[in-house]
Amino acid sequence: MSQENSLTLQAQLKGWDPEAWRRGEFDLSFFDPEVTYEDTILPDHIGETYRGHEGIARATMRWIEPYETITIETERVVGDGDRLVSIHRFRGRARHTGIELEGPLAYVWTFQDGKVVHLKSFAGPEDALEAAGLSE
Repeated sequence: MSQENSLTLQAQLKGWDPEAWRRGEFDLSFFDPEVTYEDTILPDHIGETYRGHEGIARATMRWIEPYETITIETERVVGDGDRLVSIHRFRGRARHTGIELEGPLAYVWTFQDGKVVHLKSFAGPEDALEAAGLSE
């Protein structure tokens, strides 16, 4: 299952489309029904834990709502077990101000029986890799 988790994650990240989310067209079967998500970077999300499929959908919609355009480029996935780190480059243009933002973004993904049971965001890869015990 170790390599399978990595391949599944890479496929999910490749297919992530913020416009599909805005239209309500998304599949949450990748996540365990009891999944938890913690965000450590967005000011209005810090300290909040989102639970279940509804929580993932709500957190994602809150995250993409202020952006007119948003692009997340996956640079790499680190690890091959039940705990993986995805490292990304984020680019977005704010809907109301037109301000363009760009920067790193990373997630620690914890799998159990082929489903994501925990997800946590980080502003940079170093913190995520350290949290996952995968420091390079």
